[in-house]
Amino acid sequence: MEEKKKLRCPLGVPGGIVAALIGLAGIVMNIINYDLFNLLISIALFLLALPFVRVTMMVHGANDRLDALEQKIK
Repeated sequence: MEEKKKLRCPLGVPGGIVAALIGLAGIVMNIINYDLFNLLISIALFLLALPFVRVTMMVHGANDRLDALEQKIK
């Protein structure tokens, strides 16, 4: 009997991509409106989005490796 692979939804990936897009749109809009405080917040959001995606993918990769090790032990 073939076991089905567990489906893990890497929620950090779509969340990080959405955060990066919102940050990028915020950067453009705040440059147009010359709003410096919100521009800094948008830049921070944009810069934090991509490491968030990377960490989430690392965690999911580690979970997959742990599942493979558990299968070998059984």
